[in-house]
Amino acid sequence: QFELVESGGGLVQPGGSLRLTCAASELKLDRYVIGWFRQAPGKEREGVGCIGTTGGSPSYVESVKGRFTISRDNAKNMVYLQMNSLKPEDTAIYSCHLQLGFAHYWGQGTQVTVSS
Repeated sequence: QFELVESGGGLVQPGGSLRLTCAASELKLDRYVIGWFRQAPGKEREGVGCIGTTGGSPSYVESVKGRFTISRDNAKNMVYLQMNSLKPEDTAIYSCHLQLGFAHYWGQGTQVTVSS
């Protein structure tokens, strides 16, 4: 059984940057589209963006376009979410996701807090 593990969250001031990492044990991520999602307190989970197996042309939700970048290093079996120009409204638990057949898998998430 594999596990998705996110890391890199923390407390950052508005305008700051963080890079989140999604890693997996017992599974080669290069075969899958990987998505990043976030859930803020009291809100539904929303998709942030996703990246295809080769890493080309990631897609993003409108609210993060131009600020967030998703990339992947298949040799390291990792997917990244680079977050720049962070805003307080970006505060949430961020999780990576993949789908295997009809099953959806999520990591435990990493907390990102944007506050002065």
